[in-house]
Amino acid sequence: MSTPVAAPPPIEPPKAMRWHRRLLGICLMVLAFEIGLFLIVFPWHPAWSMNWIPVHSRRFAALWMSPYFRGVVSGLGLLDVFIALGEAIKQIKSLFVERAR
Repeated sequence: MSTPVAAPPPIEPPKAMRWHRRLLGICLMVLAFEIGLFLIVFPWHPAWSMNWIPVHSRRFAALWMSPYFRGVVSGLGLLDVFIALGEAIKQIKSLFVERAR
């Protein structure tokens, strides 16, 4: 039997590539937080009912004005906020790992 070959060490991305990843992560974090905040607040705002969807169809109007549907939209907003917080934690951890090197 032959001995197993050891896997090569992981290749570190160049420093410029790490900054591109960090910038992209920050943009994702900001965008997800803003969209999430909007989706949490807007379904409960009076402007929600002043839309073309309730006027277009009675069937869609019943769904659009339903508190359950509004809750689902707000739940998606909470999910976006959690994604933004997860990305923020990931960015902070990577910053401390980079400084430890």
